[in-house]
Amino acid sequence: MAYAAPADGGDVVVFRTEVTPVTAYENPRGCHKLPIDSHVLVNRSDRPVTVHGDPFCLTPGLVVQPGYGAHVVPGSGSFSA
Repeated sequence: MAYAAPADGGDVVVFRTEVTPVTAYENPRGCHKLPIDSHVLVNRSDRPVTVHGDPFCLTPGLVVQPGYGAHVVPGSGSFSA
């Protein structure tokens, strides 16, 4: 079943470990530093987000389309929306 992203913003969810709750960024805008132990980012927003290798969203990165996710390397840095 395909995920239908909401038309009014949405969120980005980050899975860290099995013993910590997921981190949800509601209607994210701008640059957000990822938790140091991030493992998977899921884009449940209505626009692409970019995962960057630095904490300031300055480097080129991986674009994650709405309704998709990506593995992130612990300490990856940040994502921008």
